[in-house]
Amino acid sequence: MASISLNEIFEHILNYPDIDAQERFNRLMGLDDKKNSLSKLLGAMINPLGVKNWINKYYPNATNVLETILRRPPLIVLSGDVGSGKTELAETIGDLVARQEKIEITLLPLSLSTRGQGRVGEMTQLISAAFDYTIEEAKKLKSSSDKNRGGIILLIDEADALAQSRESNQMHHEDKAGVNAFIRGIDRIASSKVPVVVIMCTNRLDAIDPAIRRRSADIIKFERPNEEQRKYVLELNLKPLGFSDQQIDELVEATGPKNKDSIGYSFSDITQRLLPAIIFESYPSRSINTSDAINIAKRIIPTPQFKDGA
Repeated sequence: MASISLNEIFEHILNYPDIDAQERFNRLMGLDDKKNSLSKLLGAMINPLGVKNWINKYYPNATNVLETILRRPPLIVLSGDVGSGKTELAETIGDLVARQEKIEITLLPLSLSTRGQGRVGEMTQLISAAFDYTIEEAKKLKSSSDKNRGGIILLIDEADALAQSRESNQMHHEDKAGVNAFIRGIDRIASSKVPVVVIMCTNRLDAIDPAIRRRSADIIKFERPNEEQRKYVLELNLKPLGFSDQQIDELVEATGPKNKDSIGYSFSDITQRLLPAIIFESYPSRSINTSDAINIAKRIIPTPQFKDGA
């Protein structure tokens, strides 16, 4: 670690609870089931006292299932299409967990620069350094009692760039060595029993090395919003602007797939493209003409679907 700076390894270290992260988390609409699942997983892995207390209260003799839960690998994979909200959720879920468990959580987002410049051994050294730092920091948070003093989330976005399958015939030796270092890092976290969870985000689940997928405690898949989810997001944002139920329904239809072979809007298509387009169609000289919104929705082309395993 002496010759490698944190700036070479991590993009921006964040600490939770944090009001900005809380606001970003609350703006993630239509993902309540995934928010709930991920927060429970992280809470149990980083601070197992809650699960232990629950088991002891309701099922005091269920020691085997408790051990099975607590021995799961400290890895969660978020997989899904572009614009589905997985990265934003991964970057902000730490705030909810910090408030939920009443402890401090640190987010360490691994930089894509850890791929290095292709020099022999560089990628392996950078990945190993990232896990070294993470584990050493987590040891300071581990408590002799069941309640840890804090926890760390190690986030790897675009994980297929660092953890692609070693089965590929075109894979360079240096990349394979980096994946090996990645697997060793996950195993070291598990054996050290420190309060760390690794979250990997990917658009290409099939490109992730099988050994890494096998180590995941859970793979949470993100899909494009269905009709009900699109309606929820549109109602929440457009009802205050005077849109009627009928107009909302027309927008729900316009943002969905046109036929069985097409795709509908992603969450980010709605929140980052459609809604601003509706606003700026009228700003700053007039109020919104709600009928224009339908034409705007039909005009915007949904973000192309990322082909898994491509």
